Amino acid sequence: MIAFVVRLKSRTHFILQGKTGPSTGAFADAADRRNRTRQRLTILIAGFAVMYLAVGTRLVQYGIAEPVVTGSIDFNANAVASRPDVLDRNGELLATDINTVSLYAEPRRIVDADEVVEKLATVLPNLDWSDTHKKLRSGSGFQWLRRQLTPRQQSDILALGIPGIGFRLEKRRFYPGGVTAAHIVGHVNIDNLGLAGMERYIDQQGYADLRAAGLTNGTRLEPVRLSVDVRVQHIAREVAARAMKDYQAEAAGAVILDVETGEVIAMASVPDYDPNQPSRTLPDGTVDKEYEKGWFNRISNATFEMGSTFKSFTLAMGLDAEKITLNSVVDASRPIRMGGFTIKDFKGKNRPLSIPEVFQYSSNIGTAAVADRVGIEGHREFLTRLGLLSKMETEMPGVAAPTQPRTWKKINSVTISFGHGVATTPLQTAVAAAALINGGNLINPTFLPRSKDEAASISRTVIKEKTSADMRFLYTWNGLKGSGRAAQVEGFNVGGKTGTADKVINGRYASDINFNAFVAGFPMDKPKYIVLTIIDAPKTGIHGGRTAASTAAPMAKEIIARTAALLDVKPRFGAEGDPQFLVNY
Repeated sequence: MIAFVVRLKSRTHFILQGKTGPSTGAFADAADRRNRTRQRLTILIAGFAVMYLAVGTRLVQYGIAEPVVTGSIDFNANAVASRPDVLDRNGELLATDINTVSLYAEPRRIVDADEVVEKLATVLPNLDWSDTHKKLRSGSGFQWLRRQLTPRQQSDILALGIPGIGFRLEKRRFYPGGVTAAHIVGHVNIDNLGLAGMERYIDQQGYADLRAAGLTNGTRLEPVRLSVDVRVQHIAREVAARAMKDYQAEAAGAVILDVETGEVIAMASVPDYDPNQPSRTLPDGTVDKEYEKGWFNRISNATFEMGSTFKSFTLAMGLDAEKITLNSVVDASRPIRMGGFTIKDFKGKNRPLSIPEVFQYSSNIGTAAVADRVGIEGHREFLTRLGLLSKMETEMPGVAAPTQPRTWKKINSVTISFGHGVATTPLQTAVAAAALINGGNLINPTFLPRSKDEAASISRTVIKEKTSADMRFLYTWNGLKGSGRAAQVEGFNVGGKTGTADKVINGRYASDINFNAFVAGFPMDKPKYIVLTIIDAPKTGIHGGRTAASTAAPMAKEIIARTAALLDVKPRFGAEGDPQFLVNY
């Protein structure tokens, strides 16, 4: 370029000299033209100099700058953030992180998007060709193509040698027990953020903030230990799953609670899901909605009318208010007609009943008479005191709030006395039942370890010690003589109460569909655990029956028989602890 400028300058000089001649005026004109030409050339040279200076400066900047690598692209600043391990009460692993890799592309470096898609499809099943091609042609700096690959998939893709394709280290949550404790532990999303259960609780306790600040990346966090015993949890879940299948029910569940500390030892709800695979894709590429229904936890996140299990609370209310004693007798000889409704007993005795007989025969009429003696306001206050009319407080996210009538009338009090008209969660019912037999102390449930001293510091006395002793008597009585016999396990002195409720469907009671429950305590001479089982809409049961005595009670029996030893409850036989004295109460 410089040589061209010199030649152009020389040629211009000779042309000017030839045209002007040797005259003085001609020389003056020539000098003037040379000056203008020199000025133009100077400007041109200066322009080229500035251009070369700018290019050179930029090249120097690129040369001394830090190299840009894909790992520095802030597409997900916390992609490798760690989560704490989750352990059961004995240190068994319930959830942990494992290292994995995810596939990404740098579309700006992709030469042939069609070829890349074809090659990746040979390794990745169900690859969306259209979406992948769109990402590769986007011209952006980064695009995820597939998250959490297997080692074999990574190896096969590396062998393809595709420019502009790479891998990024990530953390994947792994649940060794699979479905066993799905509703307790919960699950995380693709970015390792807790979505349900105790995984979500961990995030709510500040982990999410630490993660956002980048303080959890590559850091091994202190494990989170739960109150759950995974051995007992496995049994409870297995019993519930088999009952749902054998009794042809829509759902089933169970919860085991330590009555002295409020610790949840096990909680199972089926159908459930595998937290390792919280969503499932059908062959046609759509999401399996039926599978995702397993996310619904019926023990803590659903409310039901608990049927005759509520008679426990009604009789405790009457005893605590001193409106009745165990020796009281109420008239159950005829149905009660009220507000266009007729209250009658299932297989009624049509005679006056003692309080233990009201419990044993599960008399609606007798229970309604006790509620009537206490009164509407006293009834509502007592259930509120037991925590049955307010949302339960615990660590588990997604706890359902109970429902009750907006205005309590006498008919409401009567029907609520035997379990219709108020809907609570099964876990809430178990917590209230624990207060009836542990000496009268209401202890909020916990999914974290809690000592007896810690429980004592937060417990509230809701009934008198004598009332609790009377309720232990009634539970034991029903376990020996009433519907609780179906849950009796020899040597463990099981007491309890069944609840068979007509299921509410579209705001109406279905006469041929039941929601069944059984609440049991053991050993009743010194209660340690509450076991509550539920089964939703069973079509059959033991000996073909559909009531709680034929469905929910046998579930509790199997759970107690298989878990008592694991819970360090020793059986006792013979005269010691023999409850036969109850015959002559």
